[in-house]
Amino acid sequence: MDDQKESLRKIITTLALKNEEIQNFICCLKQSLENLEANSNRVQEDLESEFSSLHAVLDELKEGMVTRIKQERASRTYELQSQLSACTKALESSEELLELANQTLCSSENDNFTQAAKEIKDSVTMAPAFRLSLKAKASDSMNHMMVDFTQERNMLQAIKFLPVPATPEILVAECQVFDNTVTVLWTLPEPDSKIDHYILEHRRTNHDGPPRAREDYPWMVVEGIKETEYTLTGLRFDTRYMTFRVKACNKAVAGEFSEPVTLETHAFVFKLDAGSAHQNLKVEDLTVEWDSSGGKVAVQDIRKEKNRTSSPMHSPARAAMMSPKRAPSARVGRDRFTAESYTVLGDTMIDAGQQYWEVRFDKESKAFAVGVALRSLGRFDQLGKSNASWCIHLNNWLQQSLTAKHNNKARTLDCPIPDRIGIYCNYEEGTLSFYNSRTKTLLHTFRTKFQQPVIPAFMVWNGSFSVQTGLQVPSIVLSGQKRNSNTSSSNASLT
Repeated sequence: MDDQKESLRKIITTLALKNEEIQNFICCLKQSLENLEANSNRVQEDLESEFSSLHAVLDELKEGMVTRIKQERASRTYELQSQLSACTKALESSEELLELANQTLCSSENDNFTQAAKEIKDSVTMAPAFRLSLKAKASDSMNHMMVDFTQERNMLQAIKFLPVPATPEILVAECQVFDNTVTVLWTLPEPDSKIDHYILEHRRTNHDGPPRAREDYPWMVVEGIKETEYTLTGLRFDTRYMTFRVKACNKAVAGEFSEPVTLETHAFVFKLDAGSAHQNLKVEDLTVEWDSSGGKVAVQDIRKEKNRTSSPMHSPARAAMMSPKRAPSARVGRDRFTAESYTVLGDTMIDAGQQYWEVRFDKESKAFAVGVALRSLGRFDQLGKSNASWCIHLNNWLQQSLTAKHNNKARTLDCPIPDRIGIYCNYEEGTLSFYNSRTKTLLHTFRTKFQQPVIPAFMVWNGSFSVQTGLQVPSIVLSGQKRNSNTSSSNASLT
């Protein structure tokens, strides 16, 4: 009995779900019918508006052409009437003169004949009839104002509804990802002169392949693209991939989106490990400020920090960004840097590949250093003072200087002090280079052989700095490294 009831309950649940599904579908169909009615009315109104506009253009064109015909007729009429009037007057004068000549010829008085003949001769010489041009000044033909609308008529007869644009195809092999930019290229199956523009959408993702049903990042839209390529600039690659799709649009309608394409956006991403920071360093995300009161934190506060679940090691953001190279910090609480080692480390180790990041620092800081260190760097060790770290160091105490430091040895760098430094690390080749990130001018290069993974390291005293990650190795840096692969700007004593 119970089994039958349970079976009946399942049937009822199944029927109820199916009924709900059908009801929802009925609602969708009704909504589609309403939308169809509204959309049909809209496109019909648009069509009537377009034809009204076309009629208005034709009426305006007709009015202009009729006006030109009237003007041409009036101009020629004036010329011909003026010529007709002049000829009529000349003819009247000539007839009077002819009659006088005939009368003189028939006169029998010899004394008056000679004088009269002379006067008639002079009159004939000056008669208007002999100064007239007997050629019409204007033609009566109006053939030059005839029109032939055959081509236009054919064009009008060819008017039809705009077709939906074809779906573009992104040319993956021609897309480029470099210098924190992405250039996307696409093509259409066939040329289409009706295409007005393209719409490109992109979003960040940590998943290769087609988009998933639920993604962490929304689509970003770029509209009004006139060409079949587009370059996104000023990017920060804090995810491993970017997905792109594009659709074509004409004046009336947009086509379907292309198949999404996922491009790898390799870049070095890390955060600052607040658990490693000296008590006098106030760490917020990727920004660090000197806090002279930080060292006075009570012991119980340090213990609370050690057990804090919201530390960078356990934060949701850290868990989301966790990778095989990002290891939990072992420097929480009493293991943080102390004494005069005003240091903070990154939270991601470098054990392969070529990586690049930048740091902007306050040039008024009393002291600042940036470089890499081994995870074993002692809590009392200052950057560059042991064989576990490599850095360049700004000293603003008493006099300003910029030096390259490693294993307690230093080399003064003869170059202007930038306010933004780019750091390039090639782990396999053992290369650590520092650049003026604005001009990409090389400041110094360490050449060594890393025996262990290294980690970004920073030091500041009475100052501040901020780090920018998610950057690709700039092309100019890569080309410079290739040119200098057989030379070294470092001293053997510093390697």
